[in-house]
Amino acid sequence: MISARIHTRSGERLLAACDAELLGMSFSEGEKRLNVSKIFYGGEEITEEQLKERMKSVTVMNLVGERTVTVALASGYVSEEMVITVNGVKHAQAVMM
Repeated sequence: MISARIHTRSGERLLAACDAELLGMSFSEGEKRLNVSKIFYGGEEITEEQLKERMKSVTVMNLVGERTVTVALASGYVSEEMVITVNGVKHAQAVMM
């Protein structure tokens, strides 16, 4: 499953989504830090199909985890060049134009 939350502020809709098992964990590698905060990413648990639907309605995405980032890659919202890895965990951000 995927944990997802949509944050709305000043007309922007940000989708924070992560592989559910990563929720609440922190990762570091050298100078890179990744905190998969329950406050930011925690919301409802959804399927990959539901994630695809949510991606259509937001202006910004912040994505963590193999499954979550793979959905964004397969859907064309992010490219491999946009993906970073922190201690083996994939992370991508996208701004929809």
